Amino acid sequence: MTQAADFVATAIKEIGTIEVPNNKTKYGKFTGHDGQPWCGSFVMWCASQIGFKDMPNCVYTPTGVQAFKSKSQWTDHNVAKPQPGDVVFFSFSGNGIEHVGIVVKDNGDGTVTTVEGNTSPMTKPKGSQANGGEVAEKIQAYKTNNTRHMAVFIVGFGHPKWIN
Repeated sequence: MTQAADFVATAIKEIGTIEVPNNKTKYGKFTGHDGQPWCGSFVMWCASQIGFKDMPNCVYTPTGVQAFKSKSQWTDHNVAKPQPGDVVFFSFSGNGIEHVGIVVKDNGDGTVTTVEGNTSPMTKPKGSQANGGEVAEKIQAYKTNNTRHMAVFIVGFGHPKWIN
């Protein structure tokens, strides 16, 4: 397997993990940010589990975007060709980057399948997408003209430099 495939497989194994109340998780403990929103800590933990040391720090999601951009490893959502293992960033409120996840696959219809930490699963559509307390697989739109007619909350994708 490639590093990207190992990263995705690690994330998939965590689906269903639920936080202890108030954002307490093994992911937050790993990054030293336990008790805080942990979607970025989840991404960092998954990278660590496969020994990948060059993951830009995504614990504070706006800093993660800036790190990917500074390494020229960023693509805006409207021109993206997402790949498994890409790191996907979201803005649900329109007020800056507020969530991050991992691309499992491009569905070929303007959406991607993701695994996200600290979100609500699709079976709980009224739960918080950016602070839902669970690791869940999701389908998220990145193209405005996606065939599922979903709203686009994805801002862009970071492309880690995986070793194959």
